[in-house]
Amino acid sequence: MKQQTIYEVAVIAIGSLNSIRTKEPVISYFSNLQKCLSHLLGNLAIHGWEHSINYTAVYRSLKAKGKYTTEFSLAGNKIFKIVITPRIINPSISTLGIEEKPH
Repeated sequence: MKQQTIYEVAVIAIGSLNSIRTKEPVISYFSNLQKCLSHLLGNLAIHGWEHSINYTAVYRSLKAKGKYTTEFSLAGNKIFKIVITPRIINPSISTLGIEEKPH
């Protein structure tokens, strides 16, 4: 089977405001990192959040650390964080520790 990398984008509510009004994390999946960032930056701009996210920073962080994380705050209170993580679709099937049947 052909393996493919997809990108999981999780928007997680954090900080003191989360204790007042709890929110579940919102998770989305994208097959292309450029489209993932385009969609993410568009939504941040629509909702008025300033950002310093760029493709090169995300790509390098994914290669070096295996994930990219950034936090957004307002008036000193952390509101939410965004975590981008690569995931593998159709991973190689292991033998699960099963040995060959003796003859």
